[in-house]
Amino acid sequence: MGILLFGVAKDIIGVALLEKPAQVRDVASLKAWLYEAYPGLRQLKSMMIAVNRTYAADSQVINEQDEVAVIPPVSGG
Repeated sequence: MGILLFGVAKDIIGVALLEKPAQVRDVASLKAWLYEAYPGLRQLKSMMIAVNRTYAADSQVINEQDEVAVIPPVSGG
């Protein structure tokens, strides 16, 4: 499964879905890869990663069949 992108993260990267690189094994390595490959993401105040529709800690392992989503800060009222 790929990496789903939403909101401003999708705008910065320019696509709604990315292929998960082989070196990404957990949330921490995913964040490191995203910031390296797409430096514009560093401008976000925060960025959450969800694995299988649940917010995940950096230590969360990511398996090939997992649904992974990048969720930027949300504002509104």
